[in-house]
Amino acid sequence: MGFYDEYHAAMFGPGWKTSPRRFAVAVEEHVKIPLRDGVKLDAIVFRPQDAGRFPAILGFHCYHPAAQVGPIKPTAISTAEWRHRGQERTNASLEAGDPRFFAERGYVHVICNARGTGDSEGLWHAFGPTEVEDCAEVIAWMAEQPWCDGNVGMFGVSYFARIQYLVAQLQPPALKSLFCPWAGTDYYRDTIYRGGILSWKWPVGWSATSLTYARCRPYNHTREGWGEAEWRRRIAERLADEDIQAVPELVRILRAPEEGVNPFVVDLLLHPTWDAFWEVRAVDYDRIQVPAYVGGDWGIYGHHLPGAFRSWERLKTPKKLLVGPPYYLDRPLYQLHFEALRWFDYWLKGRETKILQEEPIQLFLMGAGSWIQAQEWPLPQTRFTPFFLHEGGLLSEREHWAYEGSDSFEDSPWMRGELFYTTPPLVEETDVVGPILLKLYAATTDTDIHWNITLYAVDPAGQRRVLTKGWLKGSHREMDLTQSQPWEPIYTHRRAEPLTPGAIYEYAIKVIPTAFRFAPGWRIGLRISGADAEPENPQELMGVGSLSRAGVSRVTVFHNPEYPSYLLLPIVAGNRVNTYFSGGQWPRRA
Repeated sequence: MGFYDEYHAAMFGPGWKTSPRRFAVAVEEHVKIPLRDGVKLDAIVFRPQDAGRFPAILGFHCYHPAAQVGPIKPTAISTAEWRHRGQERTNASLEAGDPRFFAERGYVHVICNARGTGDSEGLWHAFGPTEVEDCAEVIAWMAEQPWCDGNVGMFGVSYFARIQYLVAQLQPPALKSLFCPWAGTDYYRDTIYRGGILSWKWPVGWSATSLTYARCRPYNHTREGWGEAEWRRRIAERLADEDIQAVPELVRILRAPEEGVNPFVVDLLLHPTWDAFWEVRAVDYDRIQVPAYVGGDWGIYGHHLPGAFRSWERLKTPKKLLVGPPYYLDRPLYQLHFEALRWFDYWLKGRETKILQEEPIQLFLMGAGSWIQAQEWPLPQTRFTPFFLHEGGLLSEREHWAYEGSDSFEDSPWMRGELFYTTPPLVEETDVVGPILLKLYAATTDTDIHWNITLYAVDPAGQRRVLTKGWLKGSHREMDLTQSQPWEPIYTHRRAEPLTPGAIYEYAIKVIPTAFRFAPGWRIGLRISGADAEPENPQELMGVGSLSRAGVSRVTVFHNPEYPSYLLLPIVAGNRVNTYFSGGQWPRRA
């Protein structure tokens, strides 16, 4: 075997290498996988042409089958293109990766459509127990095939990743490893009802493009569970909600609940609080016993990122965490293939790739263009530092002066007001890395409020860069004190408790973690509103689409010694002597 075959077709380092590229690939299309109830799933199998038994990798999805495996050039959409394309499709749902990559290196890669999608039979169960059991049966089927050595892993991002967590709970004997970054693990909190606020644009847009294109035929979970009469009553109840009435797309879907893929969206709309519907779609980490590679990127705070840190904190198995630059992966994804190969070579083939000898946490530090390596999260050097809200839009470590007061804004369909606070220019290079909390003391003239929080990096010229966001529906302020941390509130979302107009409430608002190096002269900015800001780039679309209040209200945020509103930031480097009101410079004479 030549040097090229042994090394250049593989990734390698001192004392280790991954499986080299050495096999021709055989492709079998429309392979039918039988399930317990007679339904057959449709799959495409990529395997080495050589006779033998190999470990296998499963990608399980709801998308158009040919699109997941076609020879499509990886691409991302630029901001300029995004502004002109509108709803035109891009490569967004091509998440299976390149199955030829793995097959050429001695793996069988199976790309299988979920029940009720593509060419698979039946009705689509969208992360429900039926779909999860189907996936477990596919794993068992793979392990029994003559081309499989009995070891199965799973690969892919987003839908491909979320299902990995769920099926791992069932502990299929053949499932030995997960590679599942870019995955929300609590469908309610991460994606559909962020902070209890309906994030309607993502499911509506996803169903109108990806699901329709894939010929998804949704099973109507809520109608089957409640019965026709109760289902119709609940739909009428949602149609009577004035916040829903203000969104024509939602009204259209609720008035045609059986049309096309609408049953999928209607199921989501009819469960505005945490109940059994969401519970069976959330990950129970105590039931997962296989190693998992988890992660995401800093830009997807409105969709996948919370699941990455939840998984790191709660998994009790061997694990690694990677959070990359704030750019969603090119599609079809390819950036992760060699990292996944190292992971699978170790767990499925028993090759020493030294992947577990590296630091388990890898975090990209925005603003620096470099990486942080760590063993713990939050990082052990973190100093959680309160920055207090002050009059004049000041955000400062200085506590409140006597007789400070409050700031107010209007929230209505005609005026989506906001408050904006910034620190003085930072004197030191300062790294903010970790979970964030906003403590607000506030009142409204309404019976509810949709807190919409944005953290910015503000450059010396005043240009703002969105770092992350947080959300909380005021009537969902009840916290789960058994799981909450001082830096991370966890809400129950089990019931709505309307606000008393004019009463002052304390809100602990979770802001999704971030990692940014602020250069000297930059400032930290905080936006407080009841509605989304206009997105500046395509990735910010993942963090907008929140339902706004249809009524008219005036919202007051208090900041004084009695009601000390503050932003709790995780400082891991710099800002040793805090910010300077003077900006850290001598005053200049005229």
